[in-house]
Amino acid sequence: MAESLAIVEDPRFAPLFQPGSLAEIPVVARIGGGEGEFDLEGQIDRLAVLDRDLLILDYKTNRPPPETLTEVAPAYIAQLAAYRVALKGLFPDHSLRAALLWTDGPQLMEIPSTSLDAAEDRLMRRRREP
Repeated sequence: MAESLAIVEDPRFAPLFQPGSLAEIPVVARIGGGEGEFDLEGQIDRLAVLDRDLLILDYKTNRPPPETLTEVAPAYIAQLAAYRVALKGLFPDHSLRAALLWTDGPQLMEIPSTSLDAAEDRLMRRRREP
């Protein structure tokens, strides 16, 4: 509980909780096409509306949290990449960004688009392979 309050009360994270931002967004999507098509079902912890950007935010409780991107579990990045794919068609005029909010700290780690692109490519390729 104290960690949650620390995040909400921290001015560094105020844009994530401004009006228009949404919490616990269910995501159900059919991704890809043909033999590589798959269904995605999940929940985005927070979707922050920041001007022309949408920030997909996922809370993680790792203790201690990773200090660098290379220490982040690939599954976490793949999860954010899948959510980004699911939202692309719904928000074509927005830039879709993604970040992990480590509750221990707390600290925000934005995942570079190049990392999300690579995770998306692996996800789509894996789904096409028998």
